[in-house]
Amino acid sequence: MARVTEQDSEAHGRLMDAIYRNQRHVYDLTRKYYLLGRDRLIADLAAGEGTTILEAACGTGRNLIVAARRYPKSSLYGFDISSEMLKQASRNIDRAGLSDRIVLAQADATGFDPQALFGVASFDRIFLSYAVSMIPPWRAAIAEAARHLADDGALHVVDFGQQERLPGWFRAGLQGWLAKFHVEPRKELERGMAEAAQDAGATLRFESLCRDYARYGVIRR
Repeated sequence: MARVTEQDSEAHGRLMDAIYRNQRHVYDLTRKYYLLGRDRLIADLAAGEGTTILEAACGTGRNLIVAARRYPKSSLYGFDISSEMLKQASRNIDRAGLSDRIVLAQADATGFDPQALFGVASFDRIFLSYAVSMIPPWRAAIAEAARHLADDGALHVVDFGQQERLPGWFRAGLQGWLAKFHVEPRKELERGMAEAAQDAGATLRFESLCRDYARYGVIRR
């Protein structure tokens, strides 16, 4: 696995800021109908009292807000590499009245120190939602998240599939449009997650959703 340098991280952060500086204001409205599987993932977290939940690459905070409302006795944390997205996440969380429940920080998913960021050594649940398709060293992001799982913890990942059971015109149109925003669905997502699970001494459950519009995997320790 290639090493991610500080220069790589800074360059990716600048790219994400450039992409989302203006988009962040309308991001949730425009993504509502095609980021499929997000709410399924949140429901599958099955968090209880005292459960620690981390979203890596949390974007606008939308998922953290949904999770905080669904799991009122859990502790939630999120980070993103983009300062622009974190501005929007902070506003959204404040507006939802959840600033006392959700802690935010700026970090790179391919290499982060949860103790330094949040004062938490590991997490019961970690998730990445439509993030690995925008992280060039995506395997490193999955491996890093798995490394910070608590005993009996679970890492949930949902992202674009290859649309193999959808019409060719739809697949070509969607993937062409995604490429304009530096989004690249990962053909080898299952293999990458399987490797991370093996390295972590964990198991993997993986499935295709909505005729392979999306793919969803859970690494469980």
